[in-house]
Amino acid sequence: MPELAEIVKAYDIRGLVPAQWDDAVAEALGNAFVTVTGERRVVVARDMRESGRDLSIAFARGAADAGADVVNAGLCSTDEMYYVSGSRDIAGAMFTASHNPAGYNGIKLCLPHARPISLDSGLAKIRDTAQAILDGEPPHAADLPGTITDNDYLADYALHLHSLVDLTTIRPLTIVIDAGNGMAGHTAPAVLGTIGTLTIIPLYFELDGTFPNHEANPLEPSNLVDLQRAVVEHGADIGLAFDGDADRCFVVDNTGAPVSPSAITALVAEAELAAHPGASIIHNLITSRAVPDIVTENGGTPIRTRVGHSFIKAEMAAHGAVFGGEHSAHYYFKDFWNADTGMLAAMYVLRALGGGETPLSELVESYDRYVASGEINSTVDDALGTVDALAEHYAATPGATIDRLDGLTVGFEDGAWLNIRASNTEPLLRLNVEAATAAEMERHRDDALARIRA
Repeated sequence: MPELAEIVKAYDIRGLVPAQWDDAVAEALGNAFVTVTGERRVVVARDMRESGRDLSIAFARGAADAGADVVNAGLCSTDEMYYVSGSRDIAGAMFTASHNPAGYNGIKLCLPHARPISLDSGLAKIRDTAQAILDGEPPHAADLPGTITDNDYLADYALHLHSLVDLTTIRPLTIVIDAGNGMAGHTAPAVLGTIGTLTIIPLYFELDGTFPNHEANPLEPSNLVDLQRAVVEHGADIGLAFDGDADRCFVVDNTGAPVSPSAITALVAEAELAAHPGASIIHNLITSRAVPDIVTENGGTPIRTRVGHSFIKAEMAAHGAVFGGEHSAHYYFKDFWNADTGMLAAMYVLRALGGGETPLSELVESYDRYVASGEINSTVDDALGTVDALAEHYAATPGATIDRLDGLTVGFEDGAWLNIRASNTEPLLRLNVEAATAAEMERHRDDALARIRA
């Protein structure tokens, strides 16, 4: 019998198919989603993974049996699904495992207007209701079952993004886009391929959930190599890399060097503050210290929060923030129902780059002020116990300050900081370190790793 506690995470569902979940589980989750939320209109979409078609159909069947009218949007990026949820005031279910390997699939759920659902705000009850169905309780059967219809929203999604960022008047740009055989191969031609100022050089646009060229996880440096090489070979102005469901976008400059997502966060924040003076900007506690520095310098209010899209979206709503960014290249916009969209972030960067003659490598220098370690993962037997032990150590370190907003964050007298937190989706501890110089960063990084891996 499937144990849903194994696949229902803090803010989404993710597991191996069929080892951990299958069509029966998807149908139970669809029924539970409608039963718990009371929603009567749901859009269901999927990425290019082979298992997604049957899983999404089963979910739709369960949701319709519980009384919801379901729109099957078919192949979508996650942010396209959020567009449908936001613009049509409809709940949503996106079948994707994002950057996970081919054997995985999952579901990102949302309420109307792309409002997030986490364990604390309904996902736990959905899990338990679905588990009861799988354990033998009859699913909810509405007196009047809902309908299932098909619709394609790609053109509408592209038009909406074009209404938010005008790229028709910028200078001509050559862009290499690595879709990683993921959903950007579906959305990039519709959104960027129709703009006359842009010349696109495609890499791996063929939709293939087996990821034959490389994993669709641009956070891993090895997955950027092909993009970096192509940018240099073609003399391109910029390179864009998307993850599997195309809600995250990574940027490579004209020299082939990766641009920090924190620098992109700062660049977009600056543009948003120019349009919305004095506004609030959300950043998670892993982003560079440059982000709150630049937000403050531009008259905005930086607000620090936990890692994860549900937490970012909640803070966006609570503070009326116009933009939010994460170190993992998730970017959130008030004009996009507080949801994350890598494509819209890419358009902001293209507008900034195409609005002048400065190459991207020089344009981002002012946003990249500190030296970061990048995220370093370690497998440990007791992740939470290790974090607690490290908290005790750093609490006794002269001049150190600690907080437990998300894992453990330590600030040092020399201005450096580090964060250690347990992954929400994998059995790992994640370490991030930042300092003014490489030597200071390496010293704090190596000391922390020695203690984590002892």
